[in-house]
Amino acid sequence: MGPVVTPPPNPMTAHRPAKAPVAATALIAALIAFGAPGLAPTALQAQEITTSSLDQAGPEAPAALLADRIELTGTDQLIAEGAVEVIWEGNHLTAPRLVYDSAADRLTIEGPMRLVEPGTTGAILIADQAELSRDLQNGVLIGARMVMARELQLAAAKIEREGGRITTFSQVVASSCTICEGDSRPLWEIRAKKITHDAAKRKLTYEWAQLRALGVPVLFLPRLSTPDPSVTRMTGFLRPTIRTTSLLGTGIKLPYFIALGDSADLTVTPYLASGWTSTVEMRYRQAFRTGSITVEGAHSRDDILPGTSRGYLFATGAFALPRDFSLGVELRLVKDPTYLDNYDITDEDRLWSGVTLERVRPDEWISAKLGNTHTIRAGESNSTQPMLAGDLRWVQLFHPRSLGGELSLDWQLDALRRASNSDTDGSDADDVSDGRDRVRASLVADWRRNWVLPAGVMAQTQAELAFDAVRVVQDPSFDPSTFRALPSLGVGLRWPWVKAGMKTTQVIEPVAQIVWSRDSLSEIPNEDSLLVEFDEGNLFSFSRLPGGDARERGLRANLGLGWTLDAASGWSLGVVAGRVVRADDLDQFSNASGLSGLRSDWLLTTHLNLANGLLVSNRALFDDSFALTRDELRFGYGNGRYTMAFGYAWLQADADEGRTEDTSELRLAGNWNMARGWSGNVETHYDFTAARASKAAIGLQYATECVSLDVSLSRKYSSSTSVDPDTTFGLTVQLAGFGGSAADNAARRVCRR
Repeated sequence: MGPVVTPPPNPMTAHRPAKAPVAATALIAALIAFGAPGLAPTALQAQEITTSSLDQAGPEAPAALLADRIELTGTDQLIAEGAVEVIWEGNHLTAPRLVYDSAADRLTIEGPMRLVEPGTTGAILIADQAELSRDLQNGVLIGARMVMARELQLAAAKIEREGGRITTFSQVVASSCTICEGDSRPLWEIRAKKITHDAAKRKLTYEWAQLRALGVPVLFLPRLSTPDPSVTRMTGFLRPTIRTTSLLGTGIKLPYFIALGDSADLTVTPYLASGWTSTVEMRYRQAFRTGSITVEGAHSRDDILPGTSRGYLFATGAFALPRDFSLGVELRLVKDPTYLDNYDITDEDRLWSGVTLERVRPDEWISAKLGNTHTIRAGESNSTQPMLAGDLRWVQLFHPRSLGGELSLDWQLDALRRASNSDTDGSDADDVSDGRDRVRASLVADWRRNWVLPAGVMAQTQAELAFDAVRVVQDPSFDPSTFRALPSLGVGLRWPWVKAGMKTTQVIEPVAQIVWSRDSLSEIPNEDSLLVEFDEGNLFSFSRLPGGDARERGLRANLGLGWTLDAASGWSLGVVAGRVVRADDLDQFSNASGLSGLRSDWLLTTHLNLANGLLVSNRALFDDSFALTRDELRFGYGNGRYTMAFGYAWLQADADEGRTEDTSELRLAGNWNMARGWSGNVETHYDFTAARASKAAIGLQYATECVSLDVSLSRKYSSSTSVDPDTTFGLTVQLAGFGGSAADNAARRVCRR
């Protein structure tokens, strides 16, 4: 038996009473005398326990004890009394009295005792009395309560621990609700004859369990298994959803989650509804070292289309490739056009499937896209729409020393194919052939350079040369092969005026740009430049057409004036006004685009951003008589309690863009945290042209520290003959403490003393 060595006093705690080091030394001597296994003097140090040392205690930390009084008896017992604290391999035990019997190698503890287990999700055990093994992993606790992961509470008449892994609770009540003294009715509780917790599997098994809400029994199960609160993914049932729709009736969704290892899972969701509807939904996910995939789908039989097998299949994948490339894969299939709308899966009516490849670098952008679009839109045919399409684009930036400025090369390859083999008779060049196919290869070289002139004037020169090689098949309205080139030159001036004050800073910037492009250009089918948007982003662009099939031509002047005001208090106001003036009207744009004629419509954009979270912006196009062509108003506000987004759009009818009548639509979405735990949301789309709502939804959520309730009601309207209007009611209830946590805005109960 080696000598007992008492370490020198810790200078950081020399001011504290000396009883703790004395007690620790007595513990060492007692353990040495009893010959406790694993506690040789060389592996144990006497020390004073401080708060910081408790936090750092881990699997390699030595045992330590603090007590007001320690007694060594002649019967090989150590008795510690008064504010007893024991630290052993991360376990922290506190109690008023502790007796250690070295012969039985057992600890007898008189409560109230508290045992905190190690780990971020370690349990807290509280008991009236206990008898435990020396390592605190085995034994019996009487009148005990366990708190797991600071969420789930289990109160039992007796708790038995075995091997540090299996904990058995007898005559137990479990709940994640806060229970205050004198209140025996939590919002929900599970009463069971026996609960077994397997720490290795992180699973709770209930025997003869009864679920109660506000003390009233609502469900009885002879056996039930749930994950403990530390679990984020485990095989088992997920929270059910009750859903009622006017088309499918009242039904329930009960998802079953299957964990396929650490990086894959499968969720199978049966959906049964009263409207003779049976559906099985599926979702498979897998993560890889360089990406992930998700596959989801469903198979249904219902009375909407009796005797018909219905369903859909969606798959997505994203992967990081060598040399900074990223790969995307997407598959979207559906068996009938109305299925996605009937089952509230998505509002999409054109489904794209294909692959994408992209690389983005400071001086380079590569993008490739190849796929097929399947339309389920009423009035469209998949044989006559350009559904199979591929696009390749490579943009490079250079900074030539000889020219200065910046040079960009934009390489493009665009191809599309229609399934139909028919063509038009060529009598009308505006006809779209039923089977027209087109391939276009383009190169756009663009050079620009800026100079700063006296008085702060900034001059810009720009030159662009666009080459196109086009092949057209199955459309006699166009030449089978076309080669064309369009040179463009431009010069612009910007003259910012700045006025800085103590409270505000104002900037006024007039801009003038003159651009020349050749008037004539061989015409090819316009497949990608039909949807024209005239805004402050392209006011000073060489071409406001979005694609490469059509390019803006002629001599024109782009004129604009911008004004911004920034206040020191945090709010700002900005206005941009401008228009395009042309030497000749080459009939390149529709009237509704705002760009037709010798003079375009006036473009006026404004934005207001206040420090309190209010944002208002408006973009309008109007002619000299102030008749509107387009107007878009956006409003947003958020202050932590309220969040609101409002949008209004008015668009003039435009046959070129597929609008046979004016569009006037309002969209509104908002969230409101009404009170502690209570929140609501609302969303609506209203079509003023049709004088009806196209969509309306409202939701109400209530969340506490132990339960969350989500109620939703939505209504979708449709003018399509293939899709019926539908009203949906949804109800979801989730109990915290079984693999799920309380919501961030939950109303947490606080007990008053």
